[in-house]
Amino acid sequence: MVIALGDQFARTLPELSIAWQAQAPDAPALLVLNEPLAAELGLDPEWLRSAAGLGFLTGTTLPDGAVPVAQAYAGHQFGGLVPRLGDGRALLLGELPDGRDLHLKGSGRTPFARGGDGLAAVGPMLREYVISEAMHALGIPTTRALAVVATGTTVHRETPQPGAVLARVAGSHLRVGSFQYAALTGDGELVRRLADYAIARHHPQAAAAANPYLALLEAVIAAQAALIARWMAVGFIHGVMNTDNMTISGETIDYGPCAFMEAYDPVTVFSSIDSWGRYAYGNQPAVAAWNLARFAETLLPLIDADTDRAIATATDTLGTFKDSYEREFDARMSAKLGVGQADPQLIADLLALLQQHRPDFTSFFRGLSRGTVPDGFADWAGRWRELDPDTAAMDRVNPVYIPRNHLVEEALAAATAGDPGPVRDLVAAVREPFTERPGLARYAEPAPAEFAADYRTFCGT
Repeated sequence: MVIALGDQFARTLPELSIAWQAQAPDAPALLVLNEPLAAELGLDPEWLRSAAGLGFLTGTTLPDGAVPVAQAYAGHQFGGLVPRLGDGRALLLGELPDGRDLHLKGSGRTPFARGGDGLAAVGPMLREYVISEAMHALGIPTTRALAVVATGTTVHRETPQPGAVLARVAGSHLRVGSFQYAALTGDGELVRRLADYAIARHHPQAAAAANPYLALLEAVIAAQAALIARWMAVGFIHGVMNTDNMTISGETIDYGPCAFMEAYDPVTVFSSIDSWGRYAYGNQPAVAAWNLARFAETLLPLIDADTDRAIATATDTLGTFKDSYEREFDARMSAKLGVGQADPQLIADLLALLQQHRPDFTSFFRGLSRGTVPDGFADWAGRWRELDPDTAAMDRVNPVYIPRNHLVEEALAAATAGDPGPVRDLVAAVREPFTERPGLARYAEPAPAEFAADYRTFCGT
């Protein structure tokens, strides 16, 4: 099979990349292949399963002209600026014919590795596959896993783990951290070229604006407001919302210590490294606004040559995030309640009751459409019924199946021990999240209380 991989990013922004080669795996073996995505990309699944296909998926046998690179970016990690992060264990193989990136994780140490081994374990790479497919099925913009390939190499973390490489597809891998890195070089023209590239690739309407760089900021704010509202409406917790994990495209990226909330509580944290709750469920909108302010800082010289005017303009523009997010969230919650536009007070009262009584967040809405009202919700439900909700419409937006945390851990443990079957079964359930099907009851059930009480996730590096 002949596949073209472009090198537009590498050619356009050589200052933000280092040409590099993937580490050859000891004994590559395909664990999972995302056949629907392969078909969407025009890639033959049978070829991807072949030796040549495995070489392509691990970056060791690439088309002529491909220029794999490790990308450079900075990032605020838990609020602290790290000026040079970059792809320490990842490579951008190039752009696919439809314009999307093909990218690897776990492909070996790069010059950005910062002392790490550049490798990845089976469990975290399959987590990204499971969660990103669920997010895609829920209609949430996301990067997607094309395949996970076992490497035959042992990866040493807290315990020895079997190694794997993830092949990931994304609109691009431009991040807020990409702009921070460019700005920190002091090269204003590099920031301009990066902004022009981002506009052309993701927000072309900004090019025709009176101030294209202000329009870029506006477009990224709108994209992120919509994204975070979608996360919040399904109870998704990213877990590590550093600026290097916020995309310019508005796609969800990097499924490390992520999880889905069960009982509604804004302070919910699952990440083992978020000891003070910076990235708790309820903090995600505020963190997104903070990250966007860091993005705006990099654009100030492009927005206006006068620094004071640039700051004032950017500050006013950043102020639109709150209203944009609240509109998006209210729209999502109204849809979950089956009404055209719910009174924000009705939504606020519901969230207060959910926090007080702690039913399962996902199951609550499916139950509501069937007339199941938990104890303590009767008065609120009476107000809701006065709006004549469309229960069929509710079932089209409220999932039956999400990647329940206990099922994710069960599936990843099985795959680490050599059985990928539970991962495939879980993905089959969450790929059709809104359609209740016989034989899948366990995929709709919350975790046992003892599991939920102590659950923690880990970043996998």
